[in-house]
Amino acid sequence: METFTTYFLLFIIYSFLGWLMEVICKLFELKRFVNRGFLIGPICPIYGYGVIGILLLIGTDTKDFLGVFLKSILICSVLEYFTSYIMEKLFKARWWDYSKRKFNINGRICLETMIPFGILGTSIVYFINPFFMKLVNMISPKVRLILTIILLVIYIIDNAVSFNIMNKIKGEIKKHHKDNTEAIKKKVSEWLENNTILYRHIKDSYPKFKILKKKEKVENGKDI
Repeated sequence: METFTTYFLLFIIYSFLGWLMEVICKLFELKRFVNRGFLIGPICPIYGYGVIGILLLIGTDTKDFLGVFLKSILICSVLEYFTSYIMEKLFKARWWDYSKRKFNINGRICLETMIPFGILGTSIVYFINPFFMKLVNMISPKVRLILTIILLVIYIIDNAVSFNIMNKIKGEIKKHHKDNTEAIKKKVSEWLENNTILYRHIKDSYPKFKILKKKEKVENGKDI
């Protein structure tokens, strides 16, 4: 249980730091606050999962600096690729797209993001995580358990609410299935803008989302 609470608190810390990093980047780019990520709360779980994956798979084998760098790239890139794929299949839209960037794989990951993944992962293994590990270990097991339970409940509720919102967006996309993709995106964007702040948050987080092209059937029965 102590191992679980330690890693869960680390997961929350890195999810928050990832969210904070993205918010700061958008603040410089857009000159305004944007609540980044899929969830409502101030966390981006993909960063938390990525760091926990790095810590578990690399472990104490940190003598090979280049190996840690390359493993960090591999772990984070695989995570980003499958997150993009799963979200696309679940919600019928592409939420980010690197197709126009060089050295991309199916528009889901690209070299431009892989290198920063490696740098961040290496920095976390050698410099950042030892600090946070000591910080978490300073908390008594009882308090750590209470914090874990509280944060886990909040995390589950946030996921449930966010998935409900995304399913409603999926339903809105289906309503306009006879339109072309640009028309659907325009209508869905207007619908999001006219909805509550929880829906506008998704539009702000993924302003370049793309509606998937629906397969159509021609007279001979073949898909196009």
